[in-house]
Amino acid sequence: MVVALDALLTPEIMKPARYLGNELGAVHKPWDAAAVRWSLTYPEVYEVGASNLGHVILYNIINAQPRQLCDRAYLPAPDLAAKLRATQTPLFAVESRRSLLEFDILGFSLSYELGATNILEMLDLAGIPLTWAERAGTDYPLIFAGGQTATSNPEPYADFFDFIALGDGEELLPEIGLVLEEGKAAGLSREALLLDLAQVPGVYVPQFYDMAEDGSVHPNRAGVPRRILRRVATPIPAYSIGLVPFIETVHDRLVIEIRRGCTRGCRFCQPGMLTRPARDVAPEQVIETVEKGMRATGYNEFSLLSLSCSDYLALPAVGMEIKNRLKDENISLSLPSQRVDRFDEDIAHIIGGTRKGGLTFAPEAGTQRMRDIVNKGLTNEELLRGVKTAHEQGWDKIKLYFMIGLPGETDADVLGIVETLRWLRRECGGRRRLDFNITISNFTPKPHTPFQWHSVSTSEFKRKQEMLRAEFKYVKGIKVNFTDVRISAMEDFVGRGNRRLAPVIRRAWELGAGMDSWWESLERAYSAWTQAIDESNLTWKYRKVESGEWNVMDGAADDLQDARLDDPLPWDHLDTGIDKQWLKDDLHRALEAATVPDCSFDGCSHCGVCSTDFGHNVVIQPPAIPAFAGEFVPNQNRVQRLRVTFGKQGDMRLVSHLDLIRLFDRVVRRAQIPIAFTGGFHPSPRISPANALALGASSTGEIVDFELTQCMEPSRLKDLLTEHLPDHIPVYAVSEIPLSDPSATQAVHQAEYRLMIACSEVSAADPNWPRWIDGVLAATEIPFEQKTKSGKIKVVNLRDRLFDLQLLSTEPAALNTAQPETVQIRYIGSCQNDGTILRPEHLVFMLEAVSGQSLELQKIHRDRLVLLDSSPSEQFNSEQFNSEQVN
Repeated sequence: MVVALDALLTPEIMKPARYLGNELGAVHKPWDAAAVRWSLTYPEVYEVGASNLGHVILYNIINAQPRQLCDRAYLPAPDLAAKLRATQTPLFAVESRRSLLEFDILGFSLSYELGATNILEMLDLAGIPLTWAERAGTDYPLIFAGGQTATSNPEPYADFFDFIALGDGEELLPEIGLVLEEGKAAGLSREALLLDLAQVPGVYVPQFYDMAEDGSVHPNRAGVPRRILRRVATPIPAYSIGLVPFIETVHDRLVIEIRRGCTRGCRFCQPGMLTRPARDVAPEQVIETVEKGMRATGYNEFSLLSLSCSDYLALPAVGMEIKNRLKDENISLSLPSQRVDRFDEDIAHIIGGTRKGGLTFAPEAGTQRMRDIVNKGLTNEELLRGVKTAHEQGWDKIKLYFMIGLPGETDADVLGIVETLRWLRRECGGRRRLDFNITISNFTPKPHTPFQWHSVSTSEFKRKQEMLRAEFKYVKGIKVNFTDVRISAMEDFVGRGNRRLAPVIRRAWELGAGMDSWWESLERAYSAWTQAIDESNLTWKYRKVESGEWNVMDGAADDLQDARLDDPLPWDHLDTGIDKQWLKDDLHRALEAATVPDCSFDGCSHCGVCSTDFGHNVVIQPPAIPAFAGEFVPNQNRVQRLRVTFGKQGDMRLVSHLDLIRLFDRVVRRAQIPIAFTGGFHPSPRISPANALALGASSTGEIVDFELTQCMEPSRLKDLLTEHLPDHIPVYAVSEIPLSDPSATQAVHQAEYRLMIACSEVSAADPNWPRWIDGVLAATEIPFEQKTKSGKIKVVNLRDRLFDLQLLSTEPAALNTAQPETVQIRYIGSCQNDGTILRPEHLVFMLEAVSGQSLELQKIHRDRLVLLDSSPSEQFNSEQFNSEQVN
C-alpha cells in the first residue's frame, strides 16, 4: 500500500522535503520486478542519514545487484511521528512510499551507544514488534543492524535484531541478499532462513547464542560458528557518488573515502582497532571519482574521508591535482580532523584558497607523558610545528580536541591542557592573533581497545572540569566546550554492557529517550535512562560505572596481573582480528608510557589482524605533487542576462526557497552554464530569483535571472535547464534582458495568486461571498499588525496592497464527508522585496475581518509575478487560470 503523502505533509510539518525520496541519484526500481526488497532505515533525521557515506555506499551497492531493490527510511521528526500515530499511518520508505511492513529486510545503522532507542521508535512507528522473539514464526521483515557500535558489542541490543552484520558491508550485504533470494524461492521458514544466514561470515544471529552467568556468549545449537568473523572490504569510491538531497544536510558535499582503517594504535580509539588493516585507495581512482562526482552532483565542496587523512601519503598530490582540474569552478576541499604532526605547507595549500575552511587537530592530552600513555605518537615539537604552519598559512582560529579521565592521568596532566594552549598562543604570537576553539570530552572506555577494562567516576570528571574552568578564566582567545558527564557515563554503561540491558533500552524508549545524541533532548533522555535503570534493578551496576568501576592504572605494573583481565567479556565471541592477549600486553605498555609504532610505516605490532581473513595493510607511495595552477579567480565579466520563467509544482512545492537557490547553483554546475560570479571573499554565482515563494505553494509564474560570461541562445539555456532540473520544475520561457535593466529582484512589483479557501460555517454557494469580496474592495483601510526584523510591532494598511480580487469558482463538499466547501479566489497584490507584500495569509485575514467568519487557507498557487516594465495587457489574462493548477 502506497502512503498518501499529501495528506501527511500538511503545513505544520517542518521541512517536508525530508520525506519525498525524489533527490538526484535516487533509484526507483520496479517494485514487482524485485525478488528481495530492502530498506536501509537510518535511525536519525534525514539531514544526518542522507549525508552518511556508509548509508549512500550501501544503498548504491544493493541497488546495483540484479533482482534486489533498496529503498530508504529515516527517523521522522517529532511533528511527523505524531502525525503518523494520530492517523495510524505506518512509517514508510521515502522512494516507494510503501509501509516498512511490505519489505523483506530492514537494515539499521547503529553507530552510537544510545542510538538504539531511535531504532525502537522507528520499529514502533512501522507497526513491527520490537524483539526477535515477538517476530519469530511470522512474516515480518527481517531486522538487522550494522555499524561500529553493532560490530563492537551488539549484546545490549541482541534482543531486538534478527541478525547483526559485523564489519564492512560492501561484500557482506550482497551475499545476504543472495541467501534471502534463494530462501524465499525455497519457501524457507524464518528460523531456517536465519540458520542459512548464520553460515555467512560476518553474520551474527543472536537467537542462536545464549549468555552464561558470567556474561560470556556461546552457541545454543549446532551448525553455527563459535566466534563470528568481522568482515573487511576494499573501499570502492565510485559508489560514493549518489544522492544529492534538495535540503541542506549535515555534510552537504561530495564525500570520497581515500583510506579505510587506521594503524596508529591510539589506545582509547575503537575505530582504530575495529577497522584494521589500513587500506589506501589508488590516487588515480580518487582523482577520477572526485572529478566525475563533482560534475555529476553539482556540489561546490568535496571532502576526502579517512580516520586519519594525513596518513594517506598521496593526499597533497591528489588534492593539488583535483584543485588544478577544477580551479575554474569555485570548488573547495574540506578535511576531517587531521594529524597535526603531518600537517605541512603541502596540505595547507590544498585546503586553503578562496574559501578557507575550518581546521581541526586532536592532541588528545596536554602533556607528553599522557600522549605517550595513550600512544598518540605526537611530540610537543610536532604539535607546535603543525599549529605554527597553520597560522603562517592564514588560519587565525583552530579547533583542538582534548580528553580528560584517561588512564594514569594526574591533575598536572589535566592542567597541562591549559599550559599547552598558553604555550601555543605565546609561540604563535605576532601581528595576527591565533585563537582556539577547544572541545574537552570525557574519556569513555570502548570494547576491543587496551583501555576496555578501565573506568573513571563521574565525580572525578566533574572535579577535573571545574579545575579547567577555573584555569581557563584567565586565558584569552580560547573558547572551551565540555561534554556532559551524565551522557558519558550512560554511554559507558550501555557500550560495555550485556544482554541484561535490553529491558533497560526498551524502557528508556518507552519513557521518551530518543535522539540522545542531540543536546536538545539531553535532560529528557537522561531522566528516562536513569528511571529505566532503576526499574530494571540495575542501579547497582550503573552506580559502579558512575563511581569508577576499576581504575586499571592505580598501583604498580604487577597489579595488572589482576584476574579480572581474564574475565569473559560480552564481546569475546566476536572475532575482530585483534588478539585479546595483545590488548592486555598493550595495557602493560601504557602503564610504562611505552609507545607502539604505526605498523603501516614501521615494524609490525603483532596485533593479530594481518591474515588471510582480514588482509594486510595497503599503503600506496605518494606520487609527485603537481605544480599549483592557481586559485579560483571569479569571472565577473557579465555579457548577457537571461530571464527564465519556470514553475514549481508537485513534490517540488515542498522544497524551500533557499533550497531552490542551492538547486539552481548545482544545476548550473552540472550543465556547465557559463555563469558570472560576484566578487569579494565569498564569490557567488549571479543567480537572482525575483521573489521567494511560500513553502507548499505551487506556481506557474516564477522568474529567475542568470547572468552569463558568454552569450548563449535562450533556447539553449532552456534546453539545459529542462534537462537538469527535476520534472516538477518546468521551464516555460527564456528571454534575453539588457544588463542595464533592473534585475528581476528589483523589478518585481505585484504577484497574482489563486487561493482555495474553505469555510465550515458557510456554504461555498452562499451569496455572501460576492458581498464579502465587494466589502474588501470597498474598504479604504484594513489594519494589520506585523512584526519588523527588529522585533517591533508595526501597523500596516493591507488594503493599500490589494489591486484586484475576484471570486472564480465554488467547490461543493463531497458527499458523506466532513470536508468543508471551498471557493477559489484570485487576487493581485503587492510583491516588493522591500517587504511591501500582500501574502495569501493577509488576504484571508482581510476576508475574515469583513465576513466575521473563520476561514481556512487550503491551497496557494502563484500564477504570475508582475514586473515594473510589464505592459497593461499583461496584468491579467483570464485564460491562464484553471482550477487544475490549484487542485
